[in-house]
Amino acid sequence: MQSTLSLSFPLILASNSPRRREILGQAGFAFSVVASDIDESFPGDMPLNEVPVFLSEKKARVLADINPHAIILAADTVVILDQFILNKPNDKSEAREMLQLLSGKTHEVVTGITLITPNETVSIADSAMVSFRALGDWEVDWYVKGGFGLDKAGAYGVQDFIGMAGIEKIDGSFYTVMGLPIFHVFNLLTPYILDSKQAQIQF
Repeated sequence: MQSTLSLSFPLILASNSPRRREILGQAGFAFSVVASDIDESFPGDMPLNEVPVFLSEKKARVLADINPHAIILAADTVVILDQFILNKPNDKSEAREMLQLLSGKTHEVVTGITLITPNETVSIADSAMVSFRALGDWEVDWYVKGGFGLDKAGAYGVQDFIGMAGIEKIDGSFYTVMGLPIFHVFNLLTPYILDSKQAQIQF
């Protein structure tokens, strides 16, 4: 059984994403989950690659205001293709259209994270370039019919069938594409990890 890293403050993940919960848990952190319900609109003139940090900050601040003695971690991921953001699809028809747009092209995935602690607020964005081969119609249809991409930006998960079978190359972190650049998260949380004499390691 994996040991748990003890932090000097309780850690709250401001996301219901099962992918983010999985990544953070596998990195060894104990945390609670409290979804942050916000208006996800953003200024129309904002550069697209700044949107994820803007939204992650909004998510984090909502919870920080009511949990001032905790560490709040929030994240947001966008898929950018040809200067347009592909959000989560509204239905299977829109998911199919998004995957057809991504087929045979390279797009950018940007994940923004915000960490608010009793001592500081830090925001970071990380990006990766993802290249899909040309996808067959049957592959798109099979994936969409299963409903796998409906809760994901760009209508796909890098860890799902369409990602495993269709992505030729990722220039950047796999975990950034999955929704949480854990190497940045770990670096930000390191100052709050209790040292070996104080840590309560649980097996």
